[in-house]
Amino acid sequence: MRIYLRSLLLNSCLVVITPIFAIISVFCWALPDKLAYTVITQWSNLIIWLAKVLCHIEYTVVGLENLPKENTIVLCKHQSMWETLFMQSLLPRQTWVLKRELLWIPFFGWGLARLKPIAIRRNKTHSINDLLTQGKMALEQGKWVIIFPEGTRVKVGDTKRYSRSGAALADATGYPVILIAHNAGSYWPKNSFLKYPGEITVVISPPIYKSSYKNSQELNEITRDWIEKTSQQLVENVPSQK
Repeated sequence: MRIYLRSLLLNSCLVVITPIFAIISVFCWALPDKLAYTVITQWSNLIIWLAKVLCHIEYTVVGLENLPKENTIVLCKHQSMWETLFMQSLLPRQTWVLKRELLWIPFFGWGLARLKPIAIRRNKTHSINDLLTQGKMALEQGKWVIIFPEGTRVKVGDTKRYSRSGAALADATGYPVILIAHNAGSYWPKNSFLKYPGEITVVISPPIYKSSYKNSQELNEITRDWIEKTSQQLVENVPSQK
C-alpha cells in the first residue's frame, strides 16, 4: 500500500507539472537555444528529484571518471523512463535520437520539439540518412548525442536487436563512444504504475575510439555485448521487490 501511494503521488505530479512545462516551452521558442535547453530540462531534473523524495528511488553512478571532456556519442540500455530523464542530469548539453511521432504528443511533444532532437522517420533508408545528417550536425555544434540502440524500452532481462545506426554515426564522424548500462527498469518498470524504492546503479564504460574497432558492425557487437552483460549483472544484484 505504501508503494502504491507513493507511486500515485509521483504520477499525479507528472500529470500536473508536464502541461505547465509544456506551456513554458512555448515561450522558450523565443529564447536562445542554450537558455531554452536549460529551462526545459528542469522538467527532467524535477522528476528525478520527485522520484527520490516521493518514491525513494536513489541512484549511484560508477565510472564518472570515464566521461571524456569532449562531446561524445552515448549508447545506452533502454529499460525505463528514468534513464531518459537522468541523462540530462548526468551529461552536458545533449540531443537524443527518437521517433518523429513523439513530437506530435500534446504537451510532452511541444517541449521536446523545442530541444531540437534528432527526429527520425520510420522508413529504414530515411532513418539512417536522418541520423547521419542530423547527428553529424549536432556533434559539430558541441552536443552529446544520446542513442538507445534497441530503439524502444525493454523489460528487465529482455533484449532487442541492436540497431547499427549509432555505431554507423561513430564510424562516419570519428567521435568517441561511451556505453551506459543500468538497472532502472527494476525500480521504474516499463509501462508500470508502480515505482519501487531502492538504488539504481548506472555504469559508464571507458571511451571507445575509432582506432579500437574495424567498422560499425564490430562496434555494434562490442556495444551489445558490454551493455547486455553489465546490465544483467546489475539486475541480478537487485533485491526482490516482493
